[in-house]
Amino acid sequence: MTKRYYFCIRYIPTDADFELLAGRCISQMHMFMVNNQQALHKIAVSFPNWNESTVGQSIAFVCEHKETLIGLSFQPYFSLMVNEGLFEISSVAEVPDTVSEVRFIRNQTIGKNFLGSKRRRIERSMVRAEQLGTERLLPVTREDRVINSFHSIPISSSSSGQSYILFVQKELADERSNSNFNSYGLATNQERRGTVPDLAI
Repeated sequence: MTKRYYFCIRYIPTDADFELLAGRCISQMHMFMVNNQQALHKIAVSFPNWNESTVGQSIAFVCEHKETLIGLSFQPYFSLMVNEGLFEISSVAEVPDTVSEVRFIRNQTIGKNFLGSKRRRIERSMVRAEQLGTERLLPVTREDRVINSFHSIPISSSSSGQSYILFVQKELADERSNSNFNSYGLATNQERRGTVPDLAI
């Protein structure tokens, strides 16, 4: 298969909010891809220090095109954070063939289990029932979902100005899959099933 490349960003302050910093880094990558359409869905995110309690103190970006990653690594936000002594950025390197494969999956169904989301869905269904002239019955909710470990990464949209949460889970993969990711560099439950190297450091 095609060679892949990566670079890592390590957050220097050990007491930083790693999820918040990951969200800011992902936002930068998202904007970079939107402004460089040939990169869209081609750059992926990996979390080398992911564990049960945190996304870890570093984030990695993976792509089959070395030049694309070099361009991403020189984004003004990353340079500013390096100059402020908050980030350490590695050079772009080739992914070793010996690493195992994982998926970092954006699982939007997790958000549906939170009370705010449930309330909004109930309100929407009641409004629909009223518009259709049917009886306003409360929808039946299923509470039997089992959710494996996940982390919440806050994201701000530069286009809409809205903030939201990426619910991300790590999944082991048997083999490498094609580079197919959403615009946040993540796999999804169904359509986008790309894998990334498990760059445990």
